[in-house]
Amino acid sequence: MLRFDIITIFPKSFDPVINDSILKRARDKKKVKICMHDLRDYTLDKHKKVDDRPFGGGPGMVMQAEPIFNAIKKIKGRRKAKVLLMTPSGKTFTQKKAKSFSKEKNIIIICGHYEGIDERVRMRLVDECISIGDYVLTGGEIPAMVLIDSITRLIPGVLGKAESLTDESFEYNLLEYPQYTRPANFNGMNVPSVLLSGNHQHVKEWRKQQAILRTKKNRPDLLK
Repeated sequence: MLRFDIITIFPKSFDPVINDSILKRARDKKKVKICMHDLRDYTLDKHKKVDDRPFGGGPGMVMQAEPIFNAIKKIKGRRKAKVLLMTPSGKTFTQKKAKSFSKEKNIIIICGHYEGIDERVRMRLVDECISIGDYVLTGGEIPAMVLIDSITRLIPGVLGKAESLTDESFEYNLLEYPQYTRPANFNGMNVPSVLLSGNHQHVKEWRKQQAILRTKKNRPDLLK
């Protein structure tokens, strides 16, 4: 079982995601355990403050090191755990990285907020800094949800059919081919005849060709 420990100042924001659909089923099957930790529970400040002004000046506030150090020490204990920091300045998250993380036993995710986190956290506690794309969000909670979902679905036994993982986007550096379902004709738009032919080899070849064409159009960088 893979255990996720999430450090955040907004733990309730995860409820709709982890208590529904595949993530809920994965938890019920004991494939994953997701533990939420409110960072404010680890501060020594009587007002539960976890941020302060940045040294050197500048706008906004920076999350303090002490509460995060306290949280990691308490949560991690003697267990081995990979500590991830969600930050726009991290390495871009990929399907390959998701597969690697799915083999871990314990993952601790720190959700950044405000103008960022005291650099000493990154220096001493963090194993990897992860970004989900070249844009900035208001906090690390949504990126953490992305990680949990993408990693969990790769754990054996979570999805109904293992082959569901082999024919999707980013496998073999290709985007997924177009998919269709009933009716065969909808408002004058027909399903490609090859998909109705029953010839599995022709279907396979068509899907590969379409995957290549879609990748060339939308993500040519993957073909390099």
